[in-house]
Amino acid sequence: MGDLRARLSVVLVDDDAAVRDALGLVLSLHGYRTRSFATAEDLLGAADASWVGCVVADLRMPGRSGLDLGAELIARGITMPLIIITAHGDVASARAAFRLNAVDFLEKPFDDDQLIESIETAFGREVARLEASGARDQRERSLTLLSPREREIALLVASGMRNQAIAEKLAISPRTVEVHKARVMEKLGVRGLDELILKVRP
Repeated sequence: MGDLRARLSVVLVDDDAAVRDALGLVLSLHGYRTRSFATAEDLLGAADASWVGCVVADLRMPGRSGLDLGAELIARGITMPLIIITAHGDVASARAAFRLNAVDFLEKPFDDDQLIESIETAFGREVARLEASGARDQRERSLTLLSPREREIALLVASGMRNQAIAEKLAISPRTVEVHKARVMEKLGVRGLDELILKVRP
């Protein structure tokens, strides 16, 4: 988790330079890495799907709003959690923010602790997403080491099927299933059934 955490940054988007500077200073004092942008368009021109962390965006800005920004980021496959800040909060805007899976909707003036708490919630969500994505990538890399038949048997084993049932399903002998399982375990570097299941289970 430490390595993942080190990759995260807080992306600040607010057309008020004084607000950007103040928030940037507060966050840097708390050890956060930050990137600052004056408009949603500026961020959209720079961001890509490799960015991880969270976005803290003002609701009302020249050009696209914070809500427009959140929707466009999702459309581009950039799934960093969103925190909306605003001096003009209303129920409809808050609902719209949470429909975009926003972590929080903070009305100005808010205190530093509120913002830090929201960022920590966002970072927790982001780390969980990255860990899940890493596990999926590792699983796919593991499965590419196997032949089609080995992969088939490994997935059936991971689903909880016993050797006899696998043999009947694939019209092969239980002994052949055992041979394939042994090869799968050797190729994947696992020593037992539990490790094998963890390695290949969807």
